[in-house]
Amino acid sequence: TVHMLCFRAFAPSITVPKIPEGEKVDFDDIHRKRQEKDFSELQSLIEAHFIQRRKDEEELLALVNRIVSLPGKGGEKMMVREEKERKEQEEARKKQDEEAKKKKALTNRTQQYGGVQQRVDAKRGAKKQTEREKKRKILAERKKPLNIENLKEDKLKEKASDLWQWLWTLEAEKFDLTEELKRQKYDVSETITTQSFTLQRRT
Repeated sequence: TVHMLCFRAFAPSITVPKIPEGEKVDFDDIHRKRQEKDFSELQSLIEAHFIQRRKDEEELLALVNRIVSLPGKGGEKMMVREEKERKEQEEARKKQDEEAKKKKALTNRTQQYGGVQQRVDAKRGAKKQTEREKKRKILAERKKPLNIENLKEDKLKEKASDLWQWLWTLEAEKFDLTEELKRQKYDVSETITTQSFTLQRRT
């Protein structure tokens, strides 16, 4: 019909990409590189979080010491102003983190793979993405307001002591997470090697 002829005349030509003959795509190698990249990104995220958190806590301790040393209401006003600025900076960081997460999710959705191995990769990637989001949610929940506006001098000193203890706890958790990442990376590498050997025997 006329409509069909018009559609064929103006429809864009789409060429399906083909793998050159004689070349073999190593899906195991692609999957391994993706795993290594994801582990590296997650480790960098954790490292950056602890560095920023420690910097924030150290700045807060310095602020508390300055406030305690100031007489009268001048110290209280300064404390309120500094706390307000800190909250604004924290909100800006949260917004940047959300934008980065959205861009990462969009990139993951646009990646397309075919074949049996690719479907397996997609399934593993979804599970891995869930675990990563869970870790990020845990880290984000720890960024809570300090609420020190109405604290007296003795309470400020007590808060400072608690923050020092919190810094030591962060260092211990950082070490545990790093070791866990190493173990997971080793387990993934062993799994890929075993699957590759099994596929080679079947062929």
